[in-house]
Amino acid sequence: MLFDFLISMETQLTWYGHAAFNIKTPTGKVLLIDPWVTNPAFARGKDELTSLDRVDLIFLTHGHSDHVGNAVEIGKRTGATLVSNFDLSAAMISVLGYPEAQTSNATTGHLGGELSLLDGEVTVQFVPAWHGSSIQKEENAPPVYAGNPTGLLIALRDGPTIYHTGDTDLFSDMALVSRFNKIDIMLVCIGDHFTMGPARAAEAVKLVDPRIVIPMHYGTFPVLTGTPEAFDRELKQRNLKAELRVMNIGETITLER
Repeated sequence: MLFDFLISMETQLTWYGHAAFNIKTPTGKVLLIDPWVTNPAFARGKDELTSLDRVDLIFLTHGHSDHVGNAVEIGKRTGATLVSNFDLSAAMISVLGYPEAQTSNATTGHLGGELSLLDGEVTVQFVPAWHGSSIQKEENAPPVYAGNPTGLLIALRDGPTIYHTGDTDLFSDMALVSRFNKIDIMLVCIGDHFTMGPARAAEAVKLVDPRIVIPMHYGTFPVLTGTPEAFDRELKQRNLKAELRVMNIGETITLER
């Protein structure tokens, strides 16, 4: 019983591939980020999607389909609250049919703003990302404006602070992220083509100075040519102290506070 209690007091992180993550908080709350669970790189995606019977919060960085993913289906089935910037939340409701009752001003913010969620157990701040953001109801439908893309700073009570970069290029103001928050875990896109590649991602790590860095948004499609091996070389060339943690798709790890 004591062992089970101690396990429950840890933060667990699961990578579903691409930019999709599941965070289980020390109290057992379930948070999803950019939940494209059925992406082509995750062989067990359909089974995992079916098994998600409890989700408390769904965080979205921007409106592109490879990040919105299965959010609407998960939200309707579990009652999960949507957390995003104002324009993206409005587009999710009006275009894709996310349940409006599962959004509110309390869970909708914008760049620079910080939200306190789940009675203060989770806080999130929206930070810039250099990318685009639009929503399409169907593949060939005209895109609908979905506001500014963002990164997410998610801080857990009795847990780590996690920076999910979203889709972005390198930009100098990333250095300001760690001026206000000590970043324990940085989830950083490295795939190139649509985001920064390994070299520019390594420069982003240099600016942010996290304790652990986990690469994401690579290998899902042939055009995403950045690799963890190339990223590792770039980090070493810069003599960065961040620990590189390369996750397997579907893997769950325990995060220290």
